[in-house]
Amino acid sequence: MAWIFLLFAGFSEVIMVSFMKLSEGYRKLFPSLISFVAGAMSFYLLSLSLLDIPVSTGYGIWTGIGSAGAVIMGMVFFNEKKDLKRMMFICCIVGSIIGLKFVS
Repeated sequence: MAWIFLLFAGFSEVIMVSFMKLSEGYRKLFPSLISFVAGAMSFYLLSLSLLDIPVSTGYGIWTGIGSAGAVIMGMVFFNEKKDLKRMMFICCIVGSIIGLKFVS
């Protein structure tokens, strides 16, 4: 169950960052509220996952999901650059996440 909490914590972080962008510096109420709720949920789920997963593994995977997810969201929804180098480094992050899972 801890791994499921960790996965959803990472996805919540991606939601938080995406709505942070949409809030325009927390000047728009609805995106700001979603960002705050998603951030709180992300930290809460991370804390639950760290009850069973080592902190080094859990935090690494959580930030990896957040980083890769934020880059993908930026490319898909915010018209950020889509180039081979970005895709290669996203693959490196995903590979590292998978590697941490296997050594834990």
